Amino acid sequence: MIVIPAIDLHEGNVVRLKKGVFDDVTCYSKDPAEVALAFKDAGAKRIHVVDLDGSVEGKGVNTSAIASICASAGVEVELGGGIRSIDDARRVFDLGVTYAILGTMVVKDPDTAKEIIRRFPGKVAIGIDALKGRVAVHGWKEVTDRTALALAKDFEEVSPAFVVYTDIDRDGMLTGPNIDETRTMAEGVNIPVVASGGVSSTEDLITLSGIPKLMGAITGKALYEGKIDLKQAIAKIEI
Repeated sequence: MIVIPAIDLHEGNVVRLKKGVFDDVTCYSKDPAEVALAFKDAGAKRIHVVDLDGSVEGKGVNTSAIASICASAGVEVELGGGIRSIDDARRVFDLGVTYAILGTMVVKDPDTAKEIIRRFPGKVAIGIDALKGRVAVHGWKEVTDRTALALAKDFEEVSPAFVVYTDIDRDGMLTGPNIDETRTMAEGVNIPVVASGGVSSTEDLITLSGIPKLMGAITGKALYEGKIDLKQAIAKIEI
C-alpha cells in the first residue's frame, strides 16, 4: 500500500474542509507548489489533488496551482474536481496530471464517464464519495440513493485505473478511517481501491495496509496538523 498525501485547493490555496463543508475551511498554505515539493522530499510517490472549486462549478478552476504542483513535485499526481468531459481530461493531462479522477459524472452521466475511461486507458480513475454508504455528488452537496459498492461494480467493465473511496463522515475529522466500509469496497470489486477520509495517525495507515487489495491510502489533515510524519509513515508502510 502506498501513502498518498493530499492537497485540496480552494481559491488557489491549500486548505482542508470538515466533511466537505465550505463554511468550515482551514487554510494551511498559499503556496501549493511548495507543499507538493515537501511531500516529494518526504518520499511520496504520488500526490492526491482536489480542485474543490472545480468540483462545485463543474469545470477546472485552480488550473495554475495544479500546473505548479505537477511541475514542482516531479511525482505522480492524481486530480479530482471539475472533470466532466474528454476535453476536460485532456486539459488536465496537458497540465502534467498523471491520473484524472471522475466524480459527479460517474453518477450523473455514467455513459460519458465510461467513454472517458476507455479513451484514456489506465489514466482515469473514479472517485466515489459516500455518506452512510450512499453516494454523494456535486461537492458532496447532494446525496443519492445509490450505494457506493453498486456504483463501483457498475464500472468494472471499463477497468478504471482505481477507485478513490471517501467516507464523508470521516473526512477532515481525524476520527479514524471507516475500516469496515473500506474493506467491503476493496474486497467487493475487481478494481484497485484507494482509501480516503479520517486517517488520523500512522497507526491508522498501518491498519489500512492490512486490508487485502487496498492499493493506497490518502491522508491530508493529519499531515498538516503534525499528527503524521510523512517520511516516517512511508518508511513503515511501504516496505
